[in-house]
Amino acid sequence: MRRDSGRIFDEYLAASARAGDRVAWERLVARWHPRLLRHAWRLTGQPEQARDAVQDAWLEILRGIRGLDDAAAFPAWALRIVTRRCQRMFRDAGRERAGLAGVATDPTLAHALEPTGETAAELRNVLGAMSGLPAEQRAALSLYYLEHLGVAEIAVALDIPPGTVKTRLMHARRRIRARLEGAEDGQDR
Repeated sequence: MRRDSGRIFDEYLAASARAGDRVAWERLVARWHPRLLRHAWRLTGQPEQARDAVQDAWLEILRGIRGLDDAAAFPAWALRIVTRRCQRMFRDAGRERAGLAGVATDPTLAHALEPTGETAAELRNVLGAMSGLPAEQRAALSLYYLEHLGVAEIAVALDIPPGTVKTRLMHARRRIRARLEGAEDGQDR
């Protein structure tokens, strides 16, 4: 499997931070905070809840990074911590998950949505279709396509079996395809 330079750099930063390098820790936080925030937003649908979950997650990540055996596992490990924080928030509050309404209203979370022209229009259509997905499917699809994680990493991040990840991806793709094809026909399914 070929790894890109970004993943290798993240692995280096995680290993250095694990060894106590403060500069590496700061760079790791700078690189991963927006990703973790987007993930929490996808799970909660609320910007304040997402920020709170990520802030709490960073404290847990800081305390636990020395125990991380494999620096290459940092992405899935950190995302799993955020996932569990979000789940705890819902369990403690006794609330249902909100949708992905208004993702483009927060500049921190909309950072990845900056293409222009035809690509921007296509991306808006897909994101609009994604907003209608259940949170579980939306999270799996986003981690796969936007964060470029593999099925095994998503399973760790979401704390579910790999087969469940595949099922969620399959159903999400079908629903988005049906919705986009309906939109092309002038219909909204």
